[in-house]
This record gives sequence, C-alpha cells and structure tokens, in this order.
Amino acid sequence: MTVISEQYIVSRLGNERHAFNIRDINEIIKMEFITEVPNSKPYIKGVINLRGKIVPVVSMCRRFGIPETPIGKLSRIVVVQYQNEATGIIVDAVEKVTSFDDIQPPVDTNEPNGTQFMDGIGQSVDGLVGILNIDRLFGEG
Repeated sequence: MTVISEQYIVSRLGNERHAFNIRDINEIIKMEFITEVPNSKPYIKGVINLRGKIVPVVSMCRRFGIPETPIGKLSRIVVVQYQNEATGIIVDAVEKVTSFDDIQPPVDTNEPNGTQFMDGIGQSVDGLVGILNIDRLFGEG
C-alpha cells in the first residue's frame, strides 16, 4: 500500500519559512502593481487585476504584525482559494515543493507572532517550517 503524504509549497518571509498546503494554492505569480484600497482591513495591501478578476492581496508581514520586508525580484504573490474567492498573499520568495515526515503542533505562546495562523510545524532537512492554515490566516480569529 502506498501512503501519499501531503505536499506543501515552502515560502520565505524575512528569515522565516512557511508552507501552504498545495491544495489551497491556485497559482503563484510574479509581483505586480497593487492598487491600494482605502478603509480596508489593515493587513490588506490592496488589489490586483488577475486576468480581468479583481483579487485582494494580503501582506503577510502586516498580518503577522512584523515590519514589512522590501519587495524584491524574488517576491511573489501566492494566489489561494479562501471561501470560494481568490486571494493573493505576498511572500519574499517561493522556495520549493516538499512534504514533511513529521508535523508537530505549533507552540502556543500567546504572542502575535503568527503561530495562531498555523496548523503545525513541519520538520525538513532545511529546518523547521510553519504550516499555515488559510482559514485562520484570513479569518478574524
């Protein structure tokens, strides 16, 4: 019997690495012009026009409450599906597709450091990677 493990896309934000379940991702696009939207949630960077569809774009830095990292040539927008709508997430870089042999629960620190948005911590040969939960990332909780 073959066991198929979940696959994840590993991204980088500053010195931290996070993973998105590959099932949550629609596509990964290069950075493009983001139009700011007044009176939106603080973590919404703005919107982009993705093939004629207006897609909100989230700043992971703002969502995690950390200083924004500068946009670089490796910066990408990871377009995920949330409540049947496409939503973009800015990351500093997309590193690779991987799976994890061991996933531990996230450490509950009560600090606003992003662990409340994680399903767990995956162990890889490159170190530890926070596995993000899209529903918690965009939800109010």
